[in-house]
Amino acid sequence: MTAGITASPQRAFPWFVAAAAIIGAVLYVELPALASLVTYGALGLTRGSHLAASVEFFVYETPKVLLLLTAVVFAVGILRSFVTPERSRRLLSGKREGAANGFAALLGVATPFCSCSAVPLFIGFVTAGVPLGVTFSFLIAAPMVNEVAVVLLFGLLGWKVTALYVATGLAIAILAGWTLGRMKLERFVEPWVWELTGAPAPALATRTWNERIDDGRVAVRDTLSRVWPYIVAGIAVGAGIHGYVPADALGTIMGRETWWAVPLAVLLGIPMYSNAAGMIPIVQALLGKGAALGTVLAFMMSVIALSFPELIILRKVLRLPLLAAFVGVVAAGILIVGFLFNALL
Repeated sequence: MTAGITASPQRAFPWFVAAAAIIGAVLYVELPALASLVTYGALGLTRGSHLAASVEFFVYETPKVLLLLTAVVFAVGILRSFVTPERSRRLLSGKREGAANGFAALLGVATPFCSCSAVPLFIGFVTAGVPLGVTFSFLIAAPMVNEVAVVLLFGLLGWKVTALYVATGLAIAILAGWTLGRMKLERFVEPWVWELTGAPAPALATRTWNERIDDGRVAVRDTLSRVWPYIVAGIAVGAGIHGYVPADALGTIMGRETWWAVPLAVLLGIPMYSNAAGMIPIVQALLGKGAALGTVLAFMMSVIALSFPELIILRKVLRLPLLAAFVGVVAAGILIVGFLFNALL
């Protein structure tokens, strides 16, 4: 009897996941009606007013984004149990630059990463024999093209913009890493890094599916607890832009015909501190008001890939010339993407 009671929660947990998925899907479909009911029924706001447009945007987008994020982070949490940082390091060890840059960028998307882990990942890769340029491809792709960015873009802007973002983000990571590798800047890595010996990666234990499902649950808890303030803040800013900012104003400042808009967007994005969760609702609102796609993507990429916190942390292992080269090469790639999209789309 005791054994049966102990085992039942493990068997019941996937059913709980299925029930939660059904409830979430129903709620997702009914969100437009619920947002309208809250805005015009419960709050009694006037249709067509700036305030009503902003409130309806906020009430609709906030649960929508959180539902999408929960579903995708749960799935990615399970997938990440197969692709760990240690396994990534072992796969990249001893590989030459070129095709390895592409492999590193793809691994960066699948491996848990945040700014606080930039230094240990950098040290682990370099001391394990991973070329410097390949390491940078990983470090650029990991924060820029992550599951949060992909799911929010897909949910808010559709698959076409999402595909463009993923393709260009990976292209920047691959080409920037390859370029930095060709520049032979290893001498600008702090000497103490080279003195370290890479510890061997621990053996990967076989995990059960119940454990992998639990990994997904933990990923949802940890990710949402970390990014929900950025999501709410970003949607609030986006709601303000959606309701109050005239379309003509943003179309003029951030339009395709304004040549200086892309460089200005990159310069403004570098000192900002945010992540994909906070930026993408703002991107949605800017695009809805007539801003050019290339300019908006350049702004978002510079905020995510060249954030001040990550640069400050990387300064612990990189001397200023290498750090400046890193910023310059990545910024150049973002500029090219911005100008290219504005010219073609």
